[in-house]
Amino acid sequence: MATQETKQAQRTVKLGSTGPEVFPLGLGCMGMSGMYGATDDAESIRTIHAAIDRGVTLLDTGDFYGMGHNEMLVGRAIAGRRERVQLSVKFGALRGPDGSWMGMDMRPAAVKTFAAYSLKRLGVDVIDIYRPARLDPAVPIEDTIGAIADLVKAGYVRHIGLSEMGVETLRRAHRVHPIVDLQIEYAVSTRGPEAAIFPALNELGISATLYGVLSRGLLTGSKPKGQGDYRAYLPRFAGANGEKNQDSVAALQRFAQERRMTPGQLAIAWVFARQPGFVPVVGAKTEAQLDDALGALARPLSKEDVAALESLVTIAGDRYGAEQMHHLDSERR
Repeated sequence: MATQETKQAQRTVKLGSTGPEVFPLGLGCMGMSGMYGATDDAESIRTIHAAIDRGVTLLDTGDFYGMGHNEMLVGRAIAGRRERVQLSVKFGALRGPDGSWMGMDMRPAAVKTFAAYSLKRLGVDVIDIYRPARLDPAVPIEDTIGAIADLVKAGYVRHIGLSEMGVETLRRAHRVHPIVDLQIEYAVSTRGPEAAIFPALNELGISATLYGVLSRGLLTGSKPKGQGDYRAYLPRFAGANGEKNQDSVAALQRFAQERRMTPGQLAIAWVFARQPGFVPVVGAKTEAQLDDALGALARPLSKEDVAALESLVTIAGDRYGAEQMHHLDSERR
């Protein structure tokens, strides 16, 4: 007899009106390249293999994660499994040899150069969904999307996505070429997209892949681990905000325990309940974290649970530092 999770695994979600069918939960691979502290490549590859074996199809990476390390890691993991996955690749962030961030470059020539290197590092002939990581204020979005459209025509890219873009940019991009999904942060603690972005997506027939559904581990009680963990610099984890937010985290943990769920499963199940047509992307670094996340598929929340959870969780602090928030197109009003 099929289990509830097996039944869920057989369900797929279509990304936009023209995009691919994907498993209802995606795997975000950024954390496998050091953004959240120490990692182990062998463990990361085991986790990707386990995800594929459990039915997960969408793998999300970026050419600037670990300065190319993440793409090479994903490339090794999908060797011999390419036809079972869809690769979502973000591009365009400029980084120095010291790891510093130096802005974005979305000029057409740069777009095609980034794509050439990503194809090589991933060891593939085509990228399933290619997306600018952020808006480059110096380059019209029409020029960037036009360059990716050229890559689609040439067979190097299958679909075009966006990341952290606002409504006006979405509309302008979609007029150049169909956009299949917007990648945006969304969680019970991060509900900004509900106001204007999600209604625009529904109007345009664009889907969403939702990252940060665990608020970078905040909702599960995870805390920054060591100097290499950039969460130590984020407003929700630091100082008075970090201390204040522990009350909401503790309330969420009690709520989950009462329903025999883990905090992670509860946070993911809330996203499924709130946005059933969109795809959460969970940054599991280990097989145990992956198993926990997949457990949410079999634990749907009632409308009453959704409302009760929302009344418990009040998170202080922005999701990024002030400078990053200022440059996010998705945060423009």
